[in-house]
Amino acid sequence: MSKIDTTNAALPRRGFIRKAAAGLGAAALGGLAAKDTNAAKVERHWDLTADVVVIGSGAAGLPASIAAAEEGASVLVIEQNFDIGGHAIESGGNVALGGGTSLQKKYGITDTPDRMFEDLASWHDYRFSDREIIRAFCDESVATFDFLLKHGVQFPDKSPGGADGGPQNVKRSQTVIWTGEVSAYSPTGGNGTALMRPLEAATKKLGVKILLRHSMTGLIREDQFSGKVLGVTATHEGKTLNIQARKGVILSTGGHTSNVNFRRIFDPRLTEEYQVVGEPYSRQSGDGEIAAMQVGASIWGAGSQTVETQARSHIFEKPYVIGNQYGYPQGGGKRNENIKDSPVKGLARAIGLQVSDYQNLIQVNQAGQRFVNELATGFDWWNPCLELNGGKGEGGGPIWAIFDADAVKREGWTCAPPFVDPDGWFFTGNTLRELAGKIVCKYQKQPMPGAALEETIARYNSFVAKGKDEDFGKPLPMHKIQTPPFYAAWSTPCIHDCLSGLRINGKAQVIDLWGKAVPGLYCAGETAGGFNQHGLARSLTFGRIAGREAAKSAAHS
Repeated sequence: MSKIDTTNAALPRRGFIRKAAAGLGAAALGGLAAKDTNAAKVERHWDLTADVVVIGSGAAGLPASIAAAEEGASVLVIEQNFDIGGHAIESGGNVALGGGTSLQKKYGITDTPDRMFEDLASWHDYRFSDREIIRAFCDESVATFDFLLKHGVQFPDKSPGGADGGPQNVKRSQTVIWTGEVSAYSPTGGNGTALMRPLEAATKKLGVKILLRHSMTGLIREDQFSGKVLGVTATHEGKTLNIQARKGVILSTGGHTSNVNFRRIFDPRLTEEYQVVGEPYSRQSGDGEIAAMQVGASIWGAGSQTVETQARSHIFEKPYVIGNQYGYPQGGGKRNENIKDSPVKGLARAIGLQVSDYQNLIQVNQAGQRFVNELATGFDWWNPCLELNGGKGEGGGPIWAIFDADAVKREGWTCAPPFVDPDGWFFTGNTLRELAGKIVCKYQKQPMPGAALEETIARYNSFVAKGKDEDFGKPLPMHKIQTPPFYAAWSTPCIHDCLSGLRINGKAQVIDLWGKAVPGLYCAGETAGGFNQHGLARSLTFGRIAGREAAKSAAHS
């Protein structure tokens, strides 16, 4: 295996473009930059050199690193966060791989890559997917499962479940299990630690170097829209580094959901009030997509990221919990005992209140008006949330769950920190009018009218008395909201998956605006578009493919 070179080797004397816009992910996307006519003036040295440079260390980045190293390449990983794992380390660890895995065979499940392809390509959830990418995923699925077993990931000895089974309902879903290693550090308490820590150990065993707290700021290409990608620029503690990739750069930066400007390319209604699952530990900043677009890469599967037309239900979600900012439980999970020293502990500020029965509350918009059947899910719930809802601009504004002291008793909630966040996400009042006046949040663009909230509650209570919701069809509304204190909890939809991103082919090569592969540039995970699979399997599989293909490519001089 060749070693990573940290000398200041001279850059080739051919002209190249260095795209290093400060704050790539947070800045407004102003379109593709003009060709740099000052390329000759750029200082020509490399601070670090490796065969393959991987950007991001999540469910795509670590498999890419391992696969490249197994092909004999030297590998350098650039990770913006203080630890590895990305969104994957926070996940539930569910992996939907099939095509005839050893676990499927053991439990008598008949599956092949061909059957898997026919199944997924015809399933409505994948109707916007690129069939070349589906084909590659199906052909590589068994190998990915074996790859995970080889590198220490363990699955329970039981039949796979039915998630992502398609119309034939072939069971292809399994969840990783803990290996018994009680010291495995989890930064967030997520079950995905059982997936990511073994992969991290494998990268280290293979000599992969991971640079934490390093942020990619751009790609270096021979010319803006032609030639090979030579490497990346990155920053660390205020210093800019030029990092050479002799064989290829792999973008596995996790998607773009945290970048409000970028996500609104796909659906202009996805404005700032919609928080992102995975934050504050892991942000999806769009840096990978923007950097690649600046050297000519194409976006793919744009329709998959539009809330009303996409096939999967994981782009926009009803919050798992209310009363905290991010809509997901914070600090839970099986490894919660190991997060006491985590730098992110406390950043989320509240665990949230899990709702067991939506009969115990109503949901109102920023104007204090009820607008939806609270028991609804999926499109039936979130599409009304995106309506104007008493606002005057884009998006649907904040959504608040309103309930009373009796509901708190029925649910068994503790309406105090750390379960709720009173700093803009949870409010209490002795009267409804007082409650409305206390709702102050940076996303609540106008005060909630107390009279409107009182009128809304009175009307809903009349429906409870009649046993019929005459406005939105909530089945048999059961409980009046009448016993003080009254509560308002943040209950706004949250954003989850990226199903649109950079265009890739079946070899995980990034494709440009003219339909050609960008030499030396690869992409995997949620940074890539064209495949509507929710979960870890697509990231793991295309990470493997990208690492292997990059390592096998010819090195540039």
